[in-house]
Amino acid sequence: MSSPTRTAFRFLLAALPALWLLPSQAAQLVRVGAAHFPPYTVRPEMGADTGLLPQLVEALNVAQHDYQFVLVPTSIPRRFGDFKQGRVDMAIFENPDWGWKDIPHVTVDMGLEDAEIFVAQQLPDRQQDYFAELAGKRLALFSGYHYEFANFDADPKILAQRYNASLTYSHDSNLLMVLRGRADIALVTRSYLSDYLLRNAKVAAQLLVSQRVDQVYHHYAMLRPAAPISGEAFGKLLQGLRESGQMMKIFAPYQIAVVPVPGD
Repeated sequence: MSSPTRTAFRFLLAALPALWLLPSQAAQLVRVGAAHFPPYTVRPEMGADTGLLPQLVEALNVAQHDYQFVLVPTSIPRRFGDFKQGRVDMAIFENPDWGWKDIPHVTVDMGLEDAEIFVAQQLPDRQQDYFAELAGKRLALFSGYHYEFANFDADPKILAQRYNASLTYSHDSNLLMVLRGRADIALVTRSYLSDYLLRNAKVAAQLLVSQRVDQVYHHYAMLRPAAPISGEAFGKLLQGLRESGQMMKIFAPYQIAVVPVPGD
């Protein structure tokens, strides 16, 4: 083999590893907004990788190599602006009723259902009918959340004035307010309460959990129309995770129902 030929052959061998890496390098970056919404996302602005959203993103990245999903910290109030300005491509665990009406987006049904429920302190004479009427009761709510009983209006002034609500950024704080008699009723997601009672089993007997549901969270993903991934493609990725059992593995422990998606 002549010297120029040997040189070309060595160059080709050196280039092969780079060629093998091309598929991963060509993966399109998809930025997923991560707002504090426990147990789905927990303090992403502090660099925490706990919660269900990081698990879902990891499962999506393991399942395929065309897209690389990354988390971008945002907040409940700021997520709309980040979405409109293109700082994030996608908002996950959302609902079209939660302030998205006037924002261009593509909706993808995630096939996940959670619920918002009422929790009060357990007292000897207190039964389920305690939750039938909210008027005159002190409510502990999560700031920025859209509640059905309030017609999905998240304005803190309206919630405080019209519904006698105290707003915090912590479900734990709201439940403690109930346990200490500083609030009559807290609204929490069923998934969060399930996790809370696992961590605080001793207080389970002190809490009365409503059979009444404020709303069923049917979760959707909101994609920017110019996002690197289409709604159809993202729906297929989620369907793949359902079929492989990954969705059930991630969400079932938190009593989040994995339900069929129409059209699958």
